[in-house]
Amino acid sequence: MSAAARRRPTVVVIHGPNLNLLGTREPAAYGSATLQDIDAVIRGLAEELDCDISTSQHSGEGEIIDVIHSAAVAGSAIVINPGAFSHYSYAIRDALAAADVPKVEVHLSNVHAREEFRRVSVLAPVVNGVVAGFGANSYLLGVRAVVAMLDK
Repeated sequence: MSAAARRRPTVVVIHGPNLNLLGTREPAAYGSATLQDIDAVIRGLAEELDCDISTSQHSGEGEIIDVIHSAAVAGSAIVINPGAFSHYSYAIRDALAAADVPKVEVHLSNVHAREEFRRVSVLAPVVNGVVAGFGANSYLLGVRAVVAMLDK
């Protein structure tokens, strides 16, 4: 297949609840970068990797599930920071399990070094990998991973 005929990989980045507050919410845990700052860095990486990126932030569980379903139908990889939904959303877990596309769960903070309840993700068993603790770089590592999986 010629380079011109090759379909550019698409990555859907889903930011979960409270991530719209980045930059002001618990900067010691989440850093000072805003969600807009993180999205700009992700878009820059997308140019470098020659892939399409879609980013969105949702506070509602159903909205996140709808985005997962749409990404799966389109064959797009998923990078998701589900926030607190990581720890108890079986509905998001089921949506991710049904999505036969590369998918990575990301977290800005090292969830294993925080409160006990944050140390268990019900989503982790149904994604290809989890990246946590690297601030905004967690997203970049997740995007690189799913693009590599799409390229195989």
